Amino acid sequence: MLFGEEKLVEILNENDWDLITIFKDKFISYLREYYFIGGMPAAINKYVETKDYKEVRKVQLKLLQAYEEDFSKHAPREIVPRLKMLWNSIPAQLAKENKKFIYGLIKEGARAKEYELALDWLIDCGLVYKIDRVSKPNIPLIAYKDTSAFKLYILDVGLLGAMTRIDAKILLEGNEIFTEFKGTFTEQFVLTQLKANKDIPIFYWSAERATAELDFLVQLETYVIPIEVKSEENLQAKSLKSFVEKYNTKVNVRTSMSNYRKEDWIINIPLYSIGNIEKIIEKT
Repeated sequence: MLFGEEKLVEILNENDWDLITIFKDKFISYLREYYFIGGMPAAINKYVETKDYKEVRKVQLKLLQAYEEDFSKHAPREIVPRLKMLWNSIPAQLAKENKKFIYGLIKEGARAKEYELALDWLIDCGLVYKIDRVSKPNIPLIAYKDTSAFKLYILDVGLLGAMTRIDAKILLEGNEIFTEFKGTFTEQFVLTQLKANKDIPIFYWSAERATAELDFLVQLETYVIPIEVKSEENLQAKSLKSFVEKYNTKVNVRTSMSNYRKEDWIINIPLYSIGNIEKIIEKT
C-alpha cells in the first residue's frame, strides 16, 4: 500500500536505518493499518477508494464466504465438511501458547488420517501455509523436517482479523484484552512477509518436550537463522538466547517494534522491515 508514500517505501527498501528511525511512528501507524487491511487486492482497493474500515471488513468477509463456497464447488464432495471444519479451526489453533496443530481441536477424537486430504487441498490452493517443525538447525533444514508436528497459518493477516472479527480500533489503538492474541497476529504477519521471499525455506523449532519454541527458522545461503517474534518493543528474547547457547547459530534475529540494532549475538529487525530480511542479512 503506497498511499502516496513512495519515499517511505524507498527508505524502507534501502534499509536506511537513520531515516527509518526518524519516521518510525509513521511506519508503525502504517503497519497497524496493514494488520487490519492485509494484502488482498480487493481489500486494499476498497480502502483506497473509501478510507472506511467497515467497508474493508465487508470485502474481507465476502472473500471468506467465497472461499467456503469454493470448497463445495471444487473440492471432492466427501471432504467438504472436513475442509470447513479444519479451515475454521485455524484461529483457535493459533491462539494456543503452543501453536502446534492439534487435530483434536477440530473435533473431539479427530485423527490426522481423516483430515489429510482436506489439509492437502487447502495447501495446494494456497489458502494455508504449513510450517513444519525441524529437530535441528542444520543445513539443509528440510532434511531435519518432522512432518508430524506443524503449524498452520492462513494466507493473509487481514483475513485472519476478519475470521476472528477483530475490530479495527483494537488493531490500531490496542486493547488490554487483545494482548494475548496480539503475538499470534504478529506471527501471522511475519510469516506472510517471509513467504513473499519465495525461495526462503521456512520452518519452526521446538524442544522435544515442548519446553521452548522458536517462532521460525529460515535458511539463507550458508546460514540457518532463528527468528523470535515480538509484538511490541519487548527486547527480551529468552527462547532465542537459550537456542543460541545450545546450537551456537551465528546470525540470530528478533523482530519487534524496536529500532534496528545489531548486538554481539542478535540483530533486532523492526517488524515493518522484516520483509527485507534477505538484504539485511547480506549486509551483516
